Amino acid sequence: MDTYEQTAINRWRLVLGSLTDKQLDFRGNNREIQSFRDMEELLDYLYNRSQGDDVRTSDRSGSLADSVLTVAEWITKVRNLFPNQTAEVLEKHALEEYDMTELLTDNKVLESMKPDMNLLKSILQLKHLMKGEVLDTARRIARQVADGIRQKLENDIQRSVYGHIDRNSSSPLHSARNLDINKTIRRNLKNYDTETQKIMLKNVYFSNRVRRYSNRRVIIAIDESGSMTGSVIYSAVMAQIISNLPFAEVRLVIFDTSIVDLSDDADDAVQVLMSVQLGGGTDIGGALSYCETLISTPSRTSIIVVTDLFEGGFENRLLNVSRNIIGSGAKLSFLTALDENATPAYDRNIGQKLADMGAFVGAMTPDKFGDYIGKMFS
Repeated sequence: MDTYEQTAINRWRLVLGSLTDKQLDFRGNNREIQSFRDMEELLDYLYNRSQGDDVRTSDRSGSLADSVLTVAEWITKVRNLFPNQTAEVLEKHALEEYDMTELLTDNKVLESMKPDMNLLKSILQLKHLMKGEVLDTARRIARQVADGIRQKLENDIQRSVYGHIDRNSSSPLHSARNLDINKTIRRNLKNYDTETQKIMLKNVYFSNRVRRYSNRRVIIAIDESGSMTGSVIYSAVMAQIISNLPFAEVRLVIFDTSIVDLSDDADDAVQVLMSVQLGGGTDIGGALSYCETLISTPSRTSIIVVTDLFEGGFENRLLNVSRNIIGSGAKLSFLTALDENATPAYDRNIGQKLADMGAFVGAMTPDKFGDYIGKMFS
C-alpha cells in the first residue's frame, strides 16, 4: 500500500469514527496508529456531544463517557496532536456548537477552578479566544500559579548561585555559619598574650557567602510549540527569577517561525505567558541566529534554548550557528524539557550532533535548574 492510499484510509477512519472499528482500521507503524487513535478519542469526545444524526452518536460498545477526559485535558491534547489550524477549528466547534464553554464564557466556573498547572496550560491554549472579565480572571490565575512556582524555586536558585563562600570579602551577617576562623586568628595574632598563652580577640571576621561575579548576559529562547507548554511556563518563571539576580542581564525571545523579543518583560512571567502563541512551525536556527546578534561579550554570555529540537527550518543552519556561538566562547545549552517529568520527546539525532560540538543538551526538572544555573555562573 502506498503512502497516499494509507493517508486516505486514515483520514476516512477519522471522519467516520470508531464505529467503523472492524471494517476500517488505521494503517501505519505502531506510533502512527496510536497517534491516530488518540486523535479519534478527541474527536469522539467532542462530536458525541452533537444532538444530530452524526455517526459518532450511535450506540456501540466501548463508547467514551465524559469522565474519560476533562475539558482541560481535551484542550491540551488537541493542541498537541493536531496542526495549529485544525486545533483552532476544533476549539471553535467545541465552544460554539458543543457546549464546551466552561473555560471561556462562564467566569464563575473559571474562578471556581483550582489554580494549577493543568488549568494554566488550558488558559494558554485558549487565551486568544478569551475576552473581558474572563481574560482578566485568566490573567489573575496565571499570576497565582506562576507566583507559586517562583516561590518554590527561587530560594533553590539563589542558594545555588550565592552558596559559594567568598573569603575575600567581609559579611555584614554575623553568624557562626559565616565565621572565618582562619582570618580571625591571623588578624589577631598580634594580640597574643604570652602570660595566659591566649589570643585576645579584638576583631572577629565573618566571610561573605556571595561570590563576586562579573555581569553576565543570559539569553533565553523559548520554543512556542504546543508540545512544549509545560516547559514554556517554567521557562518564563525561570527568566523572571534570573532577571532578579543583581549580576545577570536577561534577554528573552519566544519563537516559532517568527521571533518576538520580550526582553523588556523578562521580569514578568505572566506578561510573557500571555504573549505566547502556542503552536505553529518551528525555526530553531532562525531564532538562534537572532540570539547570536545579542551577544556582546561571548565569555560572559550564556544562551539557553528551550526546544524539542524538531527543526522545521534548515538543520545545517542550526548546526552552523551553534558551532559559531560555541567557537566564540559563549555557553550554549538546549533544554529539551523543563517540567515536572523531564521526559522529552525530541530529535535525538540533532541533539547528539549539538552535544558532540560542545553544547549542553538535556532535560531537567525545575528543582534541578538551580544547580544548573549555579554551575553556569561559576
